[in-house]
Amino acid sequence: MSLSEIETDVVIIGGGPCGLFAVFELGLLDLKCHVIDILDRPGGQCAELYPEKPIYDIPGMPVVTGQELTDQLLEQIKPFNPEFHFNQRVDALERQADDSFRLVTDDNQVFRTRVVVIAAGGGSFTPKRPPLPGIEDYEGTSVFYSVKRMEDFRDKNILVVGGGDSALDWVLNLLPFAKQMALVHRRDKFRAAPDSVNRMHAKVAEDAMQFHMGQVTQLHGNNGQLEGVTIKTTDGEIHHECDTVLPFFGLTMKLGPVAEWGLNLEQNLIPVDTEKFETSEPGIFAIGDINTYPGKLKLILSGFHEAALMSQAAHKIIRPDEKVVFQYTTSSSSLQKKLGVR
Repeated sequence: MSLSEIETDVVIIGGGPCGLFAVFELGLLDLKCHVIDILDRPGGQCAELYPEKPIYDIPGMPVVTGQELTDQLLEQIKPFNPEFHFNQRVDALERQADDSFRLVTDDNQVFRTRVVVIAAGGGSFTPKRPPLPGIEDYEGTSVFYSVKRMEDFRDKNILVVGGGDSALDWVLNLLPFAKQMALVHRRDKFRAAPDSVNRMHAKVAEDAMQFHMGQVTQLHGNNGQLEGVTIKTTDGEIHHECDTVLPFFGLTMKLGPVAEWGLNLEQNLIPVDTEKFETSEPGIFAIGDINTYPGKLKLILSGFHEAALMSQAAHKIIRPDEKVVFQYTTSSSSLQKKLGVR
């Protein structure tokens, strides 16, 4: 399908928190944005992998879930009317003779823009699948790699597999919902936050859940419905009854077509400067988890900072003859008018 060409000031690749906040910062400078995301909705990993998981390090928000943060950001950018293009991947990016960029998605949608902002997190991400025979037959019915609604796991006999933050967090968060809860990890040392590990051990001591040190070697069930698993421990094999398994073995990150765009890459990340967060290609910026620079911290709040500085630099490219007077939203009547609060 060939669609008409869309012209815009900025194309943002990635609709996660950093991409959404970039819409806000660019909007304050009267720059129009189109957002492209391979997912079917905004929010990126926050909405896809942990919409109900609490986040504690967003400034001014003692606690907020991934979905709540997404909803708040969407409300914040409403005055700027960004246009979203979901379920699409940018397959081609080419610089034109006039220094604009031409982007083409896998849906043959064409964009023409002066500035490109890559806010694609770690690129396309897929959960790592445990090497268990026949696990594909249970995926989506009894085996899940993410938790989108905790209520879906109420009264389930849950086995969480893994030793990182995601595994321990979901053990603790789902414990009040589960009929029975158990954790299996190959050793007694964990990669998760010590507080989470201590809380898990406390729950085991209270008989509120079980912990098995070992590895799941076999799934048992019929027609996609689990009935139990075999766990290999140092003392031999045991059978553990469960109807739901949540394996958290991490994510496989792939840059995908981004790797073919002629950008300098460093271990699958995009190096940027720390003044503008511009890549090796003028006019192409990278913010959030996909970029790298000395001292980089992979935090959402860091990505927000990067979005603000990127926006100032983007304005100079798009409106080179227009001077930007720095203003605060608390005191600027013109900014408040743009936001619809004056």
